[in-house]
Amino acid sequence: MSTNVTAFAIVLAAAMLFFAWSAYKKFSLIALGQPDNRFNAIGARLWNMLFFAFGQRRVVKRTFGVNHFVLFWCFIVLMIANLEFLLHGLFSEQIALSDLPNGVYYTLAAIFDVVSILALIAVIMAVGRRLLFPPSYIDAKSRDAFVVLSMVAMLMIAFFGLHGAEIANGVEGAEDYMLISSAVASVAFDGASADSLDTWAEVFWWIHAIVLLGFLNYLPYSKHMHVLTAIPNCFFKSLDKVNTQTREEFAKGKEFGVGKIDQFSWKGLFDSFSCTECGRCTDVCPAASTGKKLNPRLVMHDIKVNLLKNGTALAKGNNGGNAIQALIGDGHEGSVSEEILWACTTCGACMEVCPVFIEHVPRIVDMRRHMVEMHASFPEELHTFFENIEQRSNPWGIAPPERLKWTADLDVKSFESGQTEYLFYVGCAGALDARARQVTMATAKILDAAGISWGILGKDELCCGDSARRLGNEFIFDKMVQDNIKLFTEKGVKKIITQCPHCFSTFKNDYRQYGIELEVIHHTELINRLISSGKLKLNKGSNGFGNIVFHDSCYLGRYNTVYEAPRNAIASVTGKSPSEMPHNLDKSFCCGAGGGRMWMEESPGEKNINVARTEEALAQDADTICVSCPYCMTMFEDGLKDKDADEKVRVLDVAEVVAEALK
Repeated sequence: MSTNVTAFAIVLAAAMLFFAWSAYKKFSLIALGQPDNRFNAIGARLWNMLFFAFGQRRVVKRTFGVNHFVLFWCFIVLMIANLEFLLHGLFSEQIALSDLPNGVYYTLAAIFDVVSILALIAVIMAVGRRLLFPPSYIDAKSRDAFVVLSMVAMLMIAFFGLHGAEIANGVEGAEDYMLISSAVASVAFDGASADSLDTWAEVFWWIHAIVLLGFLNYLPYSKHMHVLTAIPNCFFKSLDKVNTQTREEFAKGKEFGVGKIDQFSWKGLFDSFSCTECGRCTDVCPAASTGKKLNPRLVMHDIKVNLLKNGTALAKGNNGGNAIQALIGDGHEGSVSEEILWACTTCGACMEVCPVFIEHVPRIVDMRRHMVEMHASFPEELHTFFENIEQRSNPWGIAPPERLKWTADLDVKSFESGQTEYLFYVGCAGALDARARQVTMATAKILDAAGISWGILGKDELCCGDSARRLGNEFIFDKMVQDNIKLFTEKGVKKIITQCPHCFSTFKNDYRQYGIELEVIHHTELINRLISSGKLKLNKGSNGFGNIVFHDSCYLGRYNTVYEAPRNAIASVTGKSPSEMPHNLDKSFCCGAGGGRMWMEESPGEKNINVARTEEALAQDADTICVSCPYCMTMFEDGLKDKDADEKVRVLDVAEVVAEALK
């Protein structure tokens, strides 16, 4: 290669300079984002990077993810070979793996040979999957994907061509250890002259060099930019469960939410570059699965496209600081339509499966905030909801004294500071919805049976503000939090029992941003604890419920990892674990009511989300569908009516199941 050193040096220098310029041009746009501290707890972040990026923990959860795992690690190993390849091309006399001790060199040669054939097989399988068994949730036959796969295949073929020619020419000392390359030498170069073998070796060397450098420079301009960003994005992942929104400070003249690309945090922008467009988020999204326009993968893609279109102008202050293309717009590439944003149930399924920890839901709510706070632009039915929440602190606008109606035939005490241990926060649904009141009474019965010291706020109770925040009305949410904190402080509330996962998650996670630490427990957790401690006496083995199928609430399960408590409580009554739907635990399918969608008409699609989930429950021959959330209760009962199954199948809360079994 000595005669080609000058030519290669020129090609390498040009390629590396162009790559550096391209990478700088793209990644400098990240600096447009708002501050976000993702450099704390370095040790924990390094572990996350090793476990999730290099360990591919979320990738291998899916069957075909193993193929990606193989390809990823083949590339990691071959980075050593490719680095040596480039340096050897410049300094052939000084740098060569063959100069290492024979044992080390032969081992490396064998590894590179095996890894190269594994990479080639993985590419063939990926191409076959895209052509023969294309997943519905990605653009399986995109040109970009086939360009990258073709480049990878060419690199492997060039590797075997180069080493096969060298083995056939007798200049490769590790031929006995490179079984695949030796086979290529026997088949492809049998009987070739020394001069032709030199020529073939040089041809394959240059193919490998050009494709390798071309691949490197193609990355910043393709969706495979994630090759450069996915690993650091795992380092920057949130150290806490992503179960709340960033609190915004209210100030005169301040824009709220995100209406322009540079109003996202820098991590939000980095997310868009890190998206692998694997489609896992779309596959599990309840809105996308039922034919809505929302596609989490494309939301991140549009954010990236918008950044690329607007970033340079915004960075230079051109166009008066205004965006060239609107972030929230008509839904064309680079803009996210309002219909798409309002279709999200904030269930978090997309974030749960994302292999590189992209935070889709906070980005969507950020844009909702901008629409609500800056433009008063939201679905018509939310006008009434926002008015009722602001004026009467409940979604229906019902007078506060009605919150006591469920206590008419019960001896329920008010919470007294220093005398009552737990505040039973009944919640808007639990106090004002006729069906949810039955759950409230069942919970009260259980608390009394266990001898728990508890009380309520009655007509003084206020909404927690969950739906207001998820719908983007941060102003109303902020006021509700301040009012609730004042009330809790005056009453001396330290411990709260909730029966609504949305109240539970809001008090536990969102209120911490306001400096108040509350001990919040969901009623299923408390019930399970009371059963385990022997404080509740049950008629166990009850079979009056038939086949119980359990549904995980998104805000109890995915948002707060409470999975076993409700199941254990049910099993304590029936003597066996409840039946499971195919989508369960962290893969549970949303009922359709989260993210404030409880108060909205469902977007057009193939079917309603609650109907799809109800069908999944009925497919398990359910006699009873057991829930742990008033929203889920409503959505399932409506779904059963839609399927004409409401007289055959009951929907019960865990508290109702346990209350029926009390001795």
